[in-house]
Amino acid sequence: MKRFRKRRAGAWVTPLSAMVLAAAMPVTLGAAEADKAKMDLGRQVFTKIAEPQCGICHTLRDAGTKGEIGAKLEEIEPDEERIRNAVRGGLGVMPRYDNTLTKEQIDAVAYYVFRAIRTK
Repeated sequence: MKRFRKRRAGAWVTPLSAMVLAAAMPVTLGAAEADKAKMDLGRQVFTKIAEPQCGICHTLRDAGTKGEIGAKLEEIEPDEERIRNAVRGGLGVMPRYDNTLTKEQIDAVAYYVFRAIRTK
């Protein structure tokens, strides 16, 4: 019985390492599903859940919004923490949402906007 198999790339794979790799695959798939769920929630917060809705003021190509009052998010490219802080506490004429959105919703909309503005 062989204990080791040689892979094409020249690396040795033990049966144990093969099992570890196989076990990690569902975690990777689970992470991708979690990422999609967070993106979906963030998009929902941006376009429907937040009151007033973010797209009334902000332009964001991915969401299909063309607001003229607030920042055009693709132009200023804020980082995720800056987005989260603006949503929580408001900024200029932008209202604060920390009393109307959950922490999960605020995190999701920051996650969504940050990634959406970098996917051009």
